[in-house]
Amino acid sequence: MIIAELRNVRKRFGPVTALDGFDLRIEQGQLLALLGRNGAGKTTATRLLLGLTSTDEGAVRVFGQDPRRRSGRLRTGTMLQSGQVPETLRVAEHIELFSSYYPKPLSAGEVIRAAGLEGLEKRLYGSLSGGQRQRVLFALAICGRPDLLLLDEPTVGLDVDSRRGLWKHIRHFVSDGGSVLLTTHYLEEADTLADHVTVIDRGRRVADGSPAEIKRSICVRRICCITELSDEHLRAIEGVQTVTRTGARVMLAAVDSDAVLRRLITADPRAREVEVQGAGLEEAFLALTEVVR
Repeated sequence: MIIAELRNVRKRFGPVTALDGFDLRIEQGQLLALLGRNGAGKTTATRLLLGLTSTDEGAVRVFGQDPRRRSGRLRTGTMLQSGQVPETLRVAEHIELFSSYYPKPLSAGEVIRAAGLEGLEKRLYGSLSGGQRQRVLFALAICGRPDLLLLDEPTVGLDVDSRRGLWKHIRHFVSDGGSVLLTTHYLEEADTLADHVTVIDRGRRVADGSPAEIKRSICVRRICCITELSDEHLRAIEGVQTVTRTGARVMLAAVDSDAVLRRLITADPRAREVEVQGAGLEEAFLALTEVVR
């Protein structure tokens, strides 16, 4: 079942075209990651689905209707990058206030547990850490018992532990049948959470599919190993595109990994712990967005 969609949407801001014939579809129980560089059109797409702006051309539907309809808004939760709440209210007070906007909200206890806020109910929002604040904003997004969550860069600026903690709560929402649109700059986040990825560049959709399908859409592969060769020597091997070193291990990116591997072993017969991997989502994203530039 389609929960929300953009169909052939065009949106301009003066001379700037933010979306150019863009299509997007979110299905029930799906976590869709929308990936793109800064200015690609991700936030514009999110704002259209929230009914905060209108299209110049094309159609936007959320639960089969205009996103500005109140009935659809009551079924949609959101975390926007610009989202701010008063710092002088306590966590429980924020949840109580936001819950009052909805006809059948979750109980305060359910919201606290779902967002991992146990023990923080009486804390002032202004006294919380960055990760705790993001969990509060997540709690406010889910308190109305939504069927759709729109998360615009929900973990930006968080440390690794805080980010992974929020991932757990997002996964739980999806496992309960909710649908999520996630925009993020963290490619690992999209690869870990999403079951579908749409890549947008300059307002146009340039790729669409599962993370595995997106990664298979480019031919670059990675050769990881430990070698005595210098980075300069490795870059000089025919077919090597990039060289990345982490401690004693190096990673070579190449299109024809078999040919590069033969040349590597010839140059350094003592190379060890050799592993050939498919491209990661980051390599695929960079390749796809570079193609149209």
